[in-house]
Amino acid sequence: MSPAPILLIDDDVAFGRMVARALERRGHPCLVATCATDALRLADGAVAGIVLDLKLGADNGLALIGPLRDRHPDVPILLLTGYASIATAVDAIKRGASDYRPKPITADALLQALFGAEDAEGATAPTDPPDQPLHPRRLEWEYLQQVLAAHEGNVSSAARALGLHRRSLQRKLAKRPVNAARG
Repeated sequence: MSPAPILLIDDDVAFGRMVARALERRGHPCLVATCATDALRLADGAVAGIVLDLKLGADNGLALIGPLRDRHPDVPILLLTGYASIATAVDAIKRGASDYRPKPITADALLQALFGAEDAEGATAPTDPPDQPLHPRRLEWEYLQQVLAAHEGNVSSAARALGLHRRSLQRKLAKRPVNAARG
């Protein structure tokens, strides 16, 4: 009997195919969905884990966590994003995600996040050293993300709360710091 598949939900078709191939080479069959509708349809069947992108074109991955968790209360849900922030990480965990990781991610780190060390022999996700303070630009970006999350993603409302022009806030958010070292 083959193991239950991992459900990959990402609007980037190439990324989804690449991750699916890497996981299948490691013995984990995959189902790939590129939108919320397909994801919920595929989630009606048995799955071993769910990998969910934060931004799904017009859909929001955060909004899918609840319905996915309702269908599979005990299945790990990993939220991946190219726009990682503390605010969205906290929101994802509150909504029921098991883990939250930034893109790019290796297949081994993905399996580690979903299932633990037994499925990804010693793989670890890259992290900043715990004693290294965040760069001021990173701190500013994190704060902007928190304000944006508090205003439910409404850029105009968040900009007013920050005393910024909407376009200025968009430019600051687009200059996402890669890590603490480079800022």
